[in-house]
Amino acid sequence: MKIIDTHAHLDQLPNLDQALKNAASAGVEAIMAMSMDLASCKKSLLIKQTTSQPKIYLAMGMHPSEVNLADLDALILLIKENRNQLNAIGEIGLDFWYKWVRKDEAKKDEQRQVFHRLLNLAKELDLPVVIHSRGAWRECFETAQGLGLTKVNFHWYSGPLDVLSDIMLAGYFVSTSPSVAFSPQSREAMSHAAIEQTLIETDCPVYFGNRDDGTGFEAEPKDVVRTLKAYCDLKKIEESVALNIFNQNAKKFFGIT
Repeated sequence: MKIIDTHAHLDQLPNLDQALKNAASAGVEAIMAMSMDLASCKKSLLIKQTTSQPKIYLAMGMHPSEVNLADLDALILLIKENRNQLNAIGEIGLDFWYKWVRKDEAKKDEQRQVFHRLLNLAKELDLPVVIHSRGAWRECFETAQGLGLTKVNFHWYSGPLDVLSDIMLAGYFVSTSPSVAFSPQSREAMSHAAIEQTLIETDCPVYFGNRDDGTGFEAEPKDVVRTLKAYCDLKKIEESVALNIFNQNAKKFFGIT
């Protein structure tokens, strides 16, 4: 099996070396390393430059939970300086789900400022965009579409089906995580999303399942195999067939080989 994890936060893994060995053993041939902020971008760049297996591809961005206008210019400069080492801008977007943001219009506007600038940067540099859209699915879609972006992935999509329908019609992508095994929202979204516009990921090191009863697990890139198996169980499709489609989707979307 050769499989690609299209969304992993490698800089946050507690034991990166072991996680990479586990990934290679599980058949993970490539990982798209996402970034959260300026420091994360620098760490992810170093990981890419010092890792041979699996192959590491890089995305730089500023996650909505880490919005920091004071760092934005430096982050944009870092992205421009390393354009030839990037395969995407990400993870960027809006998240109005956080309690400290939900009723604070100023914090929402800070997220919007960062999101708009990085979307425009992606357009300028001709890079795909990986969008975090929790609690702001419609606004994220309309913003990206309004700017004329053509390569957009709505990461771990679990939002409304009407927005999903528009995402599909626009030719954008969605991705899913190990949550597709148990989350009603993830399962509903994947039931309706076209596999030809779907990517699989882990979003590691997110914890999936129940910590209290010990049934959960802290994700690593190797767990993209769990995503594949759960997706195939949901959609009643052969793993080999789905895997071939997912790998082609990842290569097409991110421009990787």
